Amino acid sequence: MKRSVSFLFAAAFALAACGSGPAVKLDPESRAFYENTRLIMNDDEIDIFKHLPDAEARKEFIQEFWEKRDPDPDTEVNEAKVEFDTRLDYVNKRFREGRKGIATDRGRIYLLLGPPEKIEAEPFLQAGGGGELLWVYYKYELGIYFVDPNGTGSYTIGTILGNLFEAIEMAKLGETFTERSAPKNFTKFGLAYDKDRHELRLTIPSAKLGFASEGGTLAAEFDFTFYIYKEGGAKKEMFLETQRFRGKSEDLEKKPEIAFTFTRELPAGVNFVDVIVDGKEANGRVRKIFKIVV
Repeated sequence: MKRSVSFLFAAAFALAACGSGPAVKLDPESRAFYENTRLIMNDDEIDIFKHLPDAEARKEFIQEFWEKRDPDPDTEVNEAKVEFDTRLDYVNKRFREGRKGIATDRGRIYLLLGPPEKIEAEPFLQAGGGGELLWVYYKYELGIYFVDPNGTGSYTIGTILGNLFEAIEMAKLGETFTERSAPKNFTKFGLAYDKDRHELRLTIPSAKLGFASEGGTLAAEFDFTFYIYKEGGAKKEMFLETQRFRGKSEDLEKKPEIAFTFTRELPAGVNFVDVIVDGKEANGRVRKIFKIVV
């Protein structure tokens, strides 16, 4: 059965894949990095990268780009980069369709989300027709139909079952390149800035988080890593802080989120605050980028 094409998503995907490059001329290393990874770069990361002033600043950005996605920084191997390189090599060999695999719909989805957990193929019934494929990602509660109406072997995205945009945003922040999946609610943490107190306030929804029981109270420890970029990307500050939450279960029932504060003065203007929250083994690791105007 032929299914309707999701034009809105297809158009957005095409724009993301062929967006304009950096305003400055790139050195070969930076150009290769941008061409291969721009599909998994967050919009704010692209904005920062586009305005970096020189090759040295871009080299530092590239190193940090992969460090932020490393699920286990204590090991010598960056599992996220290895997984990305493996996927990139696979899609450029497997999904050529008359062009580079990374330029095809199936190639882009595979690069972002990895191999589907289930594939179903169904031929079209009309004469001369092609067929369709269903890729299922149970961990994202997502199904994607790819259609090949003319039987040419070139598949485009058709109907989408679930929230593909959400899964892609997770991929862009590195969450689909690691097995350490975090509770879904954990990914919705927030960040605000109090310019009078010079204080960052980070809030994490408490539902579905894992806590250890300690003498009648619940406890959880988090590592927070902040990368702060001034608009334009030339100025950057990084700091790491570990904080521990302790409270009673009845208190958690009364408030849907737990809060952590960090003393830090942000410069006037637009700031990009890239935050990694590592909730240890119980809660996984999540990341978001916030745009804060002071």
